[in-house]
Amino acid sequence: MGHMTGPYDTGRFAQVDNLDQVNSHTDLAHIVQQMLSDLLARPGAWENTTLDRFLDALAASLEGLPGRYANRGEQFPGAPTWKTLAEVLVTASGYE
Repeated sequence: MGHMTGPYDTGRFAQVDNLDQVNSHTDLAHIVQQMLSDLLARPGAWENTTLDRFLDALAASLEGLPGRYANRGEQFPGAPTWKTLAEVLVTASGYE
């Protein structure tokens, strides 16, 4: 998806590699670096490009996390993992 062109076009989630393989703080740091690189390379492509929009979407993503797990037929974990945190950060980049 390129830059948004119309009033109803929405952005996309950050494009990152190996989201399913996040198992440590260094893996998460790598995901965050990929998110930054993606945002800098394609600033008009994300849904939430400002800090206030990103933080608002992050809060909504965290609140909706149990439902997201339920929709995938998975049990919501009692304690988050590094992968869970990475997923929430990426989700916040494109959450509407």
